[in-house]
Amino acid sequence: MKIHTLDLHFQGHPQAIASYLLEAPDGPVVIESGPMSTLKALKERLAEHGLQPADVRHVFVTHIHLDHAGAAGWWANQGARVYVHPAGAPHLLDPSKLWQSAGRIYGDEMEILWGEIIPAPAEQIVVVEDNEVVDAAGLQITALATPGHASHHHTYVVEDAAFTGDAAGVRLPGSPWVALPAPPPEFKMEVWEETLKRLGAQTVDAFYPTHFGRVEDWKHQLDQLWATMGAATAFIRRLMEAGVSREEIIRRYAAWNREQAEATGMPPHVFDVYEAANPLFMSVDGIVRYWRKKAEREEREQEQA
Repeated sequence: MKIHTLDLHFQGHPQAIASYLLEAPDGPVVIESGPMSTLKALKERLAEHGLQPADVRHVFVTHIHLDHAGAAGWWANQGARVYVHPAGAPHLLDPSKLWQSAGRIYGDEMEILWGEIIPAPAEQIVVVEDNEVVDAAGLQITALATPGHASHHHTYVVEDAAFTGDAAGVRLPGSPWVALPAPPPEFKMEVWEETLKRLGAQTVDAFYPTHFGRVEDWKHQLDQLWATMGAATAFIRRLMEAGVSREEIIRRYAAWNREQAEATGMPPHVFDVYEAANPLFMSVDGIVRYWRKKAEREEREQEQA
């Protein structure tokens, strides 16, 4: 099996969002459709390998966030089978709630960032359960439930490679910094900790996160993500307890991230690509929500005790 990293040049940024092309015994397999706004780039990358959309019969999405699966419905309408977590499948069949939810975050920038979203025909959607092994074009692909970033998140293990979506964090080529993608409403630190343990137990040579490209020192990346997660959540909690406004938390969190990233030796110009791949305001909202929900649960438990 050969693996090709396909750069979708999201919003003109190189190496922000990847799709992966797997040369399987019986034809190509694509992991991550990317958003509709990058479909032209994906088709161009496939053409560089002598492929047309009609050649792609198998598309796997790690989860249904628009940067990973926004174009999944388009591929399903071309006749490809789209493989997805059970909780994500309904949103590919009827993406209206997903689109409305994203619209509350991105507003007038929705079409510029993501293009559009097309419902997938039910007969083209393949629901994949945790630990299920799928035969796709002659490859045995194992789905691992890896929540924490999102409840509907799979990692796909193929031979000696693991396609980790966002479960192993965001790390761009040429940079040692591992960023935390923690958007609302599903970021859960304790759940993600179990995912990191599960990923750490894999016997693979490399990870392939969607943001971005092959990672060989993946155990180090998992350690760094956990350290970043602990530091980032603690940083935001202190600001919340101090009564700092959302806008000011976002500003300070961005400055903190830049400081942490540059301390690792990350070239300063790469930070803009990190922000394109992982908008920091979304992690602020996700972490704030996490702490508030956690406090509410603890309060209920105390009342019931």
